[in-house]
Amino acid sequence: MSHTTAPAVISSIASPADADAFRELNEEWISRLFTLVQEDRAVLADPFGRILARGGDVLVARETAEGPVLGCIALLAHPGAVFEVAKMAVAPGAQGRGLGRRLLTAAIERSRTLGATRMFLGTNSKLGPAVHLYEQAGFVRITRDRLPVADYYARADILMELGL
Repeated sequence: MSHTTAPAVISSIASPADADAFRELNEEWISRLFTLVQEDRAVLADPFGRILARGGDVLVARETAEGPVLGCIALLAHPGAVFEVAKMAVAPGAQGRGLGRRLLTAAIERSRTLGATRMFLGTNSKLGPAVHLYEQAGFVRITRDRLPVADYYARADILMELGL
């Protein structure tokens, strides 16, 4: 099956409207497939304070520089030059056009510029296309003891990392 690749402008989150799009895109899929937990709500309500101020970033994708946000991905900074890939979402109407792949590639590049030596993520086996995308990008499955955090999302039944 062939996919058309949409043009994409990927940039760091820059405005309250970007923050709203980040929250709305993630609330949609998390609420549909899982349960939105308090930690989700806290991060989604304040990406500037909970992600950017702590050394991470949120990237957003649009078809044009002035267009609506169609996708997003967060990079959460952890001690030891480790970044967590989190809160990746693509609007339902924009899926299947390569935006997720381009967001993930941009996030890997951005984490390198922020000094990362390793990236990790937690995902769920329900999210087959995402798992496949991470594997294609070079992420490998790991056990919970490899995580740099003790308390991690219960919904994450697949954990992965990428050395940089």
